[in-house]
Amino acid sequence: MALGYDGKLFILAFDHRGSFQKKWFGLEGEPSPEETEQIAGAKHLIFEGLVQAAEAGAVEPSEAGALVDEQFGSSVPQEARGRGFKLAMPVEKSGQNEFDFEYGDQFGEHIEKFDPDFSKVLVRYNPDGDPELNQRQTERLKRLADWLHEHDRKFLFELLVPAEPDQLEQVGGDTDRYDAELRPELMRRAIEDFQNAAIEVDVWKIEGVDERSDAEMLARQARSGEGREGVVCVLLGRGADDDKVDHWLTQAAPVEGFVGFAIGRSIWGDALKSFLDGSLDREAAAKRIGDNYARFVRVYQDAESAVSAS
Repeated sequence: MALGYDGKLFILAFDHRGSFQKKWFGLEGEPSPEETEQIAGAKHLIFEGLVQAAEAGAVEPSEAGALVDEQFGSSVPQEARGRGFKLAMPVEKSGQNEFDFEYGDQFGEHIEKFDPDFSKVLVRYNPDGDPELNQRQTERLKRLADWLHEHDRKFLFELLVPAEPDQLEQVGGDTDRYDAELRPELMRRAIEDFQNAAIEVDVWKIEGVDERSDAEMLARQARSGEGREGVVCVLLGRGADDDKVDHWLTQAAPVEGFVGFAIGRSIWGDALKSFLDGSLDREAAAKRIGDNYARFVRVYQDAESAVSAS
């Protein structure tokens, strides 16, 4: 199977687990069966928004995606596949700063059971960070990448580059300046580190950048080296407000090598909150989620089309 992906990808991400149950339900630790059912119901509501958007014609089903977890996903993985959506599922343990497998040595069995189109990891990695931590993560990720490609499966890699203390100090403690001035090159170096470790990724899910030139730099790095011509990037939302996400999308959409997004809380956060506090009924909440998703699809497509037409 060739490395990379051919096509657009507009993924609605709701694979949050520990943070989801804590923030939205106030639950710590292992939830009871009843609590698990409640959380699964909320996840299904998010999926209902995706269904509404697709049925309204906002996106082709083959370009729509659901990123959902096994723990709280309930019937969503099967329903997503049944509707022709792309299915992505996480492999990592939730809520950890260091990547490790959710199901230990049985990770492959769980992937084969659900048969997702993409197996996803979230990794926090700073190339100037703790060398031992970086090495441990790299070894685990190499094991996963090799297994996936030996089994003709696609690898979706969500890369977060948290600032090191000395990097924040360089920008006077200003996280916005870190994002704009330092993070893009650190992201490029992180991708290069993984490539040098022979960790082959099909789709890079990366944090937005403020300048198109930085998006171009990251896409070039993702495709650098033999056999990586088809590797692509999608943008994550990081829970940011609409204006910020819109800006990231408009910078990246026209860049060759970017094919869409994988956005979560920015799409469903407010609607879910309103549903849980009773200010929106289920149908209205699902519609709001679907409308928000559709709007981001339009922002991406319009930015892409504007450059193509110029």
